[in-house]
Amino acid sequence: MLKSAVAQAAEAGTGGVANRDLQMTDQDFQTICALIHRHAGIALAPHKKEMVYSRLARRLRHYGMTRFKDYLALLQRPNSDEWEAFTNALTTNLTSFFREAQHFDVMAEYVKTLKHAPRIWSCAASTGEELYSIGMTLYETLGPAAAQATVIGTDIDTQVLTKARQGVYPLEGARSVGEARLRRFFLRGKGDKAGLVRVSRELSELIEFKRLNLLDAQWNMKGPFDIIFCRNIMIYFDHETQTQLLDRIADLLAPGGLFFAGHSENFSAQTRKMKLIRNTVYRKLDK
Repeated sequence: MLKSAVAQAAEAGTGGVANRDLQMTDQDFQTICALIHRHAGIALAPHKKEMVYSRLARRLRHYGMTRFKDYLALLQRPNSDEWEAFTNALTTNLTSFFREAQHFDVMAEYVKTLKHAPRIWSCAASTGEELYSIGMTLYETLGPAAAQATVIGTDIDTQVLTKARQGVYPLEGARSVGEARLRRFFLRGKGDKAGLVRVSRELSELIEFKRLNLLDAQWNMKGPFDIIFCRNIMIYFDHETQTQLLDRIADLLAPGGLFFAGHSENFSAQTRKMKLIRNTVYRKLDK
């Protein structure tokens, strides 16, 4: 069915998203893209307009607004406290236990060679599955000595960090770790908690979660780390930002330390401080 002339005129006049009750113009979208890039380094492509609309619509409705223009005015007020919610809404968090499982095999072999308790940082903690996978690998590899390791997970999104600290997951999602790990590292819920699992105390006590924006001028992170996971996050940054972050991350790696990238990421041409030693695994050069 053809759109009514009124609807066509409205869409053409605003450059907005069709068939939506909130008004978003092309200029609004461009402003959002500029703000999230400056604040969090995320580069939004033009085809992400629908996604941006749907994710921020809840914030507009929270304030009783009908125009993105008004929301952006609120966001840009001096000392606005809306930045956290804005960033949380536009951050993509996709993770699972032992995602890209080969990385944990490489990690296990490497920590066996260390003469000290390993220090590990995950730059994109999300809801915690990656960190708890790291923890399980450490206990399976080092036994009780794993408790001496330092494992830090950071993320810009405060909402996912809250979930990560709780360490509670649907049982069906956790089954991917295997029955033996489920028995060893998880507690199954009962009653109204049936269908859920919670990570064991040994895992929750091993891992520290804290907020970090990778674009911050200063990182409250004390190196060197033996291993750094930074998987499937660089794809949201432009080339220049990626190169700058790789340089800063490499500076926090110990000589010979490992850097794990995502399955679709290749940074061989962007860093002189790390060398690709196998698919998506880099080693910090000694010099």
